[in-house]
This record gives sequence, structure tokens and C-alpha cells, in this order.
Amino acid sequence: MNTCRFDTLLIANRGEIALRIIRACHKLGLRAVAVYSDADADSPHVRAADAAVRLGPAPAADSYLNVAALLSAAARAGAGAIHPGYGFLAENAEFARACAAAGLVFIGPSPEAIAAMGDKRAARRLAAGLGLPVLPGYDGPAQDEATLTGEAARIGYPLMVKAAAGGGGRGMRLVNGPEELAAALAGARREAAAAFGNGDLLLERAVLRPRHVEVQVFGDNHGRVLHLGERECSVQRRHQKVIEESPSPVVSPALRAELGAAAVALAAAVGYSGAGTVEFLLDEAGRFTFLEMNTRLQVEHPVTELVTGIDLVEWQLRVAAGEALPWTQEEITLTGHAIEARLYAEDPAAGFQPTGGDVLLWQPPAGEGVRVDDGIRTGSIIGGHYDPLLAKIIAAGPTREDALRHLGRALADTVLLGLTSNLAYLRAIVAHPGFVVPDALSTRFLEESLPGWRPSVAPAERATALIAVALAQWPQPSAGQLGYWRNNPGQPPPRRYRVGDETAEVTLRPVPHAPGCFTAALSPDETPRAVALVARDGIPRAAERVINPRYNLDLTLDGLRRRVVLVAAGDDWWAQTADGPLRITALPLLPEPSRAAGAGGSLRAPLPGTVLAVLVEVGESVAEGQPLVKLEAMKMEYTIRAAAAGVVEVIYHVPGDNVAADALLIHVGAV
Repeated sequence: MNTCRFDTLLIANRGEIALRIIRACHKLGLRAVAVYSDADADSPHVRAADAAVRLGPAPAADSYLNVAALLSAAARAGAGAIHPGYGFLAENAEFARACAAAGLVFIGPSPEAIAAMGDKRAARRLAAGLGLPVLPGYDGPAQDEATLTGEAARIGYPLMVKAAAGGGGRGMRLVNGPEELAAALAGARREAAAAFGNGDLLLERAVLRPRHVEVQVFGDNHGRVLHLGERECSVQRRHQKVIEESPSPVVSPALRAELGAAAVALAAAVGYSGAGTVEFLLDEAGRFTFLEMNTRLQVEHPVTELVTGIDLVEWQLRVAAGEALPWTQEEITLTGHAIEARLYAEDPAAGFQPTGGDVLLWQPPAGEGVRVDDGIRTGSIIGGHYDPLLAKIIAAGPTREDALRHLGRALADTVLLGLTSNLAYLRAIVAHPGFVVPDALSTRFLEESLPGWRPSVAPAERATALIAVALAQWPQPSAGQLGYWRNNPGQPPPRRYRVGDETAEVTLRPVPHAPGCFTAALSPDETPRAVALVARDGIPRAAERVINPRYNLDLTLDGLRRRVVLVAAGDDWWAQTADGPLRITALPLLPEPSRAAGAGGSLRAPLPGTVLAVLVEVGESVAEGQPLVKLEAMKMEYTIRAAAAGVVEVIYHVPGDNVAADALLIHVGAV
């Protein structure tokens, strides 16, 4: 950096954006300080930073929105600057002023610019005064229902009710007629007050099938403001962006220049510095109108970086340190195409409600033209305190078709097991003909093209996953072998599983004298399938307790070989299929006389219970009949004994563990 007013930066945010800023700091040789709530104490951004400071309890009001705690953290860490990321306090003018008062450089525009654009009514009036086209509307100070009702009648229906002090789709309602207005005003006002602390509203004529196009602007502190092209953000759900791309497929060079000039004029009018975004609506005739300005870095900034070659976060830091932008507008060019998909912890089948849980396995995709900005790792715990964004999967290529092909491959290669997400939904979007050929794309694309979408797994994929889980539960072989044996007499009973609302049974029968080969039958059709287990790894062999074991199975099913990735968590198994993750719950085995009679010699739990004691260690040689585990079940104590002499290879549980019926307790390999 040519000029440097700080060498340590505090990042007032969390998750993937905090990690993104940390990478930019390290690129420039700056020291990065993270902050965290109690819920994020072991998060990836905390581990990646050079130092970290606890803010407080999990609720955002007590941590990431606590201005006093953030300023105290900066002082303790010796930070000279604060980057707010996006969300939380990123567009809070009072926070920017507090940073300045504390002698800290705020990585963003001036408090005055934030305030000017943060009030959507003032921003709309400023845009209109500069000659930017705006929709007919009302942005006056009077907020009583009578005034708003009269103004709505003047504007005409349909119209949009919007929060004056916020964005991101919150406090926004579409009103189709006067009979809907009162409820829309009340609902939007409540939501705006809760989200932004300000219930003021504005009204605008609605464009029913617009495209949402935004322009990336960048200013320095030397009077230069440039634009870096546009992003297409029309694929939205409830006014929340889901997929973004750059450049827009329908913006011509002439329209790009016109949009860019309008965005630069607005930013320059407020003395803008740093990264910002001016948002527009395009109607079906290609005419644009001003929507709003976001005075911060956008979630979707990576697509602009990939087509311009400019690191936006790096230049946020450079500009804040006093550097001038080194380009002219003519030197900013867009090369190729980039598309971003937002991966959320949400359940599309339940109205996109946020989900949570343990990330049992996270394997982000890699490959040609693929970039992943994530904030999770295997072992992360996703709670309900913050935005459910987990990662952004971005793909780029010379053309839109290339980028889309790379994105489809990246989404197919993404492995996220342990919680419900919108991954399969993203795959459905990018494969939809209306997205592949996006001439008629609009903000209503999702509601028109994928109404009532539900995840589905093809029967063949479901069968493969069930067989893979049953194979993973099969007794472990001796080292270096694929042969399997069972130490209780008779044929193995069918295993029972629940998949969604259905119950399935899987029966595996070893093929004599063919190690690793089985016939498999799934209820209800019972069609026999030929299965060969080619390789199985990831099965725990350590003496310590096994937590959420992961399995990689290479198997051949009716002549087709493939790999299946599984993770176990108690009775739940998560399988990666070609159609996305599948949750499979193991159910208790049906009672069998032979199993009841021989329970004492089994290496599995005869019924649900609690492990009282483990009497052997891994590597220990045991004799036939030797006690291995004591189990308490149904108020009785059971002793699990070795059915034959062998060597203890795996101990699956420790005293105190609750185990399900037929859960593996110990595996004894052959001598």
C-alpha cells in the first residue's frame, strides 16, 4: 500500500464476509482482528484471524450490533480501522461517526453519504433532482394512514409499500388494490420498525415483471468515482436475491454506459468513497428507473471481481488508506461472465424457513472457473441467531454458457451433510430452461417457473443410498480384506430405515465365496440387486469415541460403479446423491427369535440401552466367550461376549453413551 494510515484492521462481522476480508488483509500485509459472539467462538473466521476478541452472548444485539463492545475490541486489539462487511452495522451512519470519534478509519463512505442514501425517500428525491428516472410515488414526511391512502390513490395500483430506512426486501409489500392497502401499511411498518428502528414508509408504482439490475460504483477520496459494470439480480425470492451474475444478459454496451453514468452521478453527488451499489429496475421495454443505493460492499461482489479482475475488498482498504483509484472509466472492461449462487441453511419444502444443526461434512467444490466464499467447515454448528447464508458458489467462464456449465458442475460437486439447505433448489434453478435462456427473466421468475418446488430424489438414487447405509453398518472386515462375517448364526435380518415419510427395509445377503459381493433387496418391491463393495474407507479404527463417522463407499450396483459419501450422527445417516443430500434414519430391527436367544453373544446392542462399561481395549486379543461390554437396557444388565477368538479392532462407544437397538458396539477381527 502506497499510503498507510493503519496496519491493523478489526472486522465487525462474521462468517464468509469476515473470512473474505481477512484474506484481503493478509494480501496487503495487514493484521486482521476478528470479533465473535459466544455462538461463534470456534468459527472459521476466528481461527483465520491474527487475533480475536469476544463481544458477548449470541444475540446480535449483545454482540455484532453492540457498538460499545466493537469499539472496545478495536482499542484492545490496537486496530486503526474497522471494516463493517455487510449487514449488521455496515450502513449505520451513527456507527461510522462513532468510529471516527474513536480515531478509527471506517472502511466505507462518509457518515453523511450513508445517511443521505440510507433514507430511501431522500435518495429518491436526490436521484430525481439529478435527472435519474424514478417511478411515480410518494416520499413525503407525512406518515398518517389518511395521507398514504390518498397518495396511493393518486399513484395508482398496483404499487409497492417500502421501508424508508432499510433495504434487503424487509418492510416491503406489493399492493394490488385499495382493499389490500391498510394491511400492507401496518405489516410493512411493523417489519420496518423491527428491522431498522424506523417505521416510516414510501410508496412507488409497481413494475410487475421487472428485471433487477445494479451497478457497482467505486469512489476514492480524491474526487474520482467510477462504475465497474452491472450485475443481474432478478432471480429473487421474497425480494431476497438468490442468484446473481455479471454482466447482465440483456444490457447492451449503450445501456451499460447509460446506467453507469446515472450511478456515478448519484454517487458523486454525495461525495462517495469506497464500494457502493446503485440499483435499478428494467421494465419489459428495457427502460430503467432508480430503485435505491446500498452504501456498502454487496454479497454478490465476487461476480464483479471475476469479470473486471479488480479485488474490491483490497481496494476498499487501499482507498480508506488514502490511495487514489488508478484507472480511468475507459480502462474498466468486463471480460467473460460470472454467476453466483447463494447457499442458505433453509428448507425449501417448509416455506424456506431457516434451518440449523451440525455441519457433519462440508466439501466445497473446486475445479475450472469455480470460486467458493464460505464461512463454515465440517464441525460447524449453525444456530438461529444470524443470517442463514452459509456460502457463495461462484463460477466464471468466457461466455455465460461456460459459466453456467461450470456452476452446474460445482453445485453437483458440493457436499453439505447434516442439515437441510437450498442446494437442490439452486441446482433446479440453474437447470431451468427459463434461466438457461434468460430473455424473459424477471423478479417473478421463481414464483412463475418453480412454484411449489419440492426436493426429490430419483428412486435409483434413493435405493443406492439405502444400500450404501446398510453396507456401512455391515460388520467391519479384518484389515486388508473385503470379506464379511457375522458372529451370530442365521441370515442377517433386514435393516429398517425412514426416508421422509416412508419406511424401507434393506436385506443384504453375502454371496458365498465372493468377498464383498451381496444381493440386496429393498422393500416393497424386493427386486434383487447385485452389489459389489469395491472399497470402503473412513470407518473409525481409533480407540477414542467415534463421533459422526464418515464413510466413503465405492460400490457397484447392477453393473454401475460409483462412490457414495455418508455421514452418521446417532440414528441419522446423511447420504450424498446425484439429486442432493438425503437424510436416512435407522429404525430398530424387527424382533427375531434367533436374535433374542442369541443376544448375549452379539457384538451389537440387543435393544436400546446405555453402555455401562467397556472391558477391553483396541488391539487386545480376546477369547471366545470373554466379556467385552456391559449394557444396561430395560432396567437389566447385559454382558456382550465375544462369539469367537479374535482381536478388538474398533470400539464404537464409551460408558454413558445411549445406543440404539442393533447399534455396533465392538468389532472383533479374526485372528
